[in-house]
Amino acid sequence: MEDYDDDEELSDQHRAMLAAPAKKLDELLKDAGIEFGDPTLMEDDQGSEGFRAGFVSIIGSPNVGKSTLMNSLVGERVSIVTSKQQTTRHQIMGVVTGEDFQIVYYDTPGVLRPNYKLQEGMMAFVKESLGDADVVLLMTDVFEDPRDFPDQQIFEHMQQSRRPLLLAVNKIDLLPNATHPQGNLGKDALERVGTLQDVVARWQAALPNASIIPISAREYFNLDELLASLKEELPPSPPLYPNDTLTDKPQRFFASELIREKLFTSYSKEIPYSCEVSVTGFKDQGRLIKINSTIFTTRDSHVPILIGTKGSKLKEVGTQARLDLENFFGKKIYLEMRVKVRKDWRSNLKDLSAFGYMQQGGETENTKI
Repeated sequence: MEDYDDDEELSDQHRAMLAAPAKKLDELLKDAGIEFGDPTLMEDDQGSEGFRAGFVSIIGSPNVGKSTLMNSLVGERVSIVTSKQQTTRHQIMGVVTGEDFQIVYYDTPGVLRPNYKLQEGMMAFVKESLGDADVVLLMTDVFEDPRDFPDQQIFEHMQQSRRPLLLAVNKIDLLPNATHPQGNLGKDALERVGTLQDVVARWQAALPNASIIPISAREYFNLDELLASLKEELPPSPPLYPNDTLTDKPQRFFASELIREKLFTSYSKEIPYSCEVSVTGFKDQGRLIKINSTIFTTRDSHVPILIGTKGSKLKEVGTQARLDLENFFGKKIYLEMRVKVRKDWRSNLKDLSAFGYMQQGGETENTKI
């Protein structure tokens, strides 16, 4: 197999990608009374007087829209999004810098009760993020009841913490409103959920220390208010990262995530949950990027499903992934995909360490909250 160069930092070309979401973010910031900073300014030019900066941890149950919100707030596609639960496995950083503020967002895996070592590592990411946060942004949706929150320890931590806590109630566009008096929920669901006032009251009773902001991450509704509230809660601080920083993840990571996203959208049942994607080669040749990847799955029986008849299914997935990668990187992509079996990788500490879910000792750092 050909050897490829090490990871490179995200290029300026990638930062210019996905112009439409970026324009939307710019509009949201202006609505919130926030202006973007000049990316050519040095940190010393900005000065620390009146400047605010801090870490915002986005946490919540699976499938409430955390990654959609993350991408909307950052204005770039830094987190993969699918309709399936537990799509996010890593802690993803995204940075937004304005004239007098810098927000370092962390999108985290959905909170759950771990069933194997992989999920233990995912929950360690959540606790690590909570421990580092200057502001906690808890995300829920109109369907979730606070009594059903998956991890009581994390919930009690938020109840007792003195750190600023903002609660974003997502998917309120599904409820009845002036534009859609009937809403987009069935009769039974609407009776169970109640009104927006009912939803807010339930969460306010459970988390009296939280500032609650109803939003729709998909429709960009009320994100200007959320952005303004986050800025107000940031501590006084100089910028934590250079002004042009978008994320701390290398290109190789995003390549593997975009391929893994296609596994979630192309296969059903346990198949995508049993798979991990490893990018074994990444070579930027100017106009072309050559990517070698391996899909690891836990069972021999999954291999023919992943490959399909005469390789048809894997070819279909590869085509979708390649088009997405070309859109993401702004270059032509040569993509090679292989399928291998690695039994019990989700519980093997060596494998989990190699895939970036745990340290060599079997735990992530700073997991206490």
